[in-house]
Amino acid sequence: MNFISPELSQYIDDHSEREPELLKKLSRETWQKVVQPRMLSGHVQGRFLSLVSHLMAPKRILEIGTYTGYSALCLCEGLAAGGELVTIDINDELQWIQDKYFQASDHHGKIKRIFGNALEVLPSLDLAFDLVFIDADKENYIRYYELLIEALPPGACILVDNVLWSGKVMEPILPGDEETRVIGELNDLVTSDSRVHNVLLPLRDGVMMIRKK
Repeated sequence: MNFISPELSQYIDDHSEREPELLKKLSRETWQKVVQPRMLSGHVQGRFLSLVSHLMAPKRILEIGTYTGYSALCLCEGLAAGGELVTIDINDELQWIQDKYFQASDHHGKIKRIFGNALEVLPSLDLAFDLVFIDADKENYIRYYELLIEALPPGACILVDNVLWSGKVMEPILPGDEETRVIGELNDLVTSDSRVHNVLLPLRDGVMMIRKK
């Protein structure tokens, strides 16, 4: 979801760092061959993820929700020397496209991919990550946040995608709409959490940027 005009969106694209050629090819193939291609981070959000990663130079990154691997490759761009990105997804049906582009990138040796239910995988991991990107099943956003926030070191950053949810967070919640309810509650929870600094960015469908104090 984009809340600005196509003309202004194009202006933003034109005045952001150019999309790397490999990611451009991954985006094109995702739109051609994969269901729900709008889930892809895309050019501007991808450059935002890359810039945050470069600013932090993290040693360890966690991604919940791999999809076709676009955001993972963006986040890897700023990894410190010897760093690692762990990406979790419950769906292994997109492994073919992840493999293709991970192997073609400079980052294939830095990515640890785990297929499984993230709520079951996370307790088995060392959760001392420097940077986390959450873009998975919305109904579990609060569970992911609560699992991570105590374990992350001070200064760690969490980025949560789709927190505007096409603007539905401001509308009456329809019966059975668990995703909208949880996203709205997460936004309220983070904003009132004294353990963190946060800002909700109107980037595409909304990104909540959180820094643990």
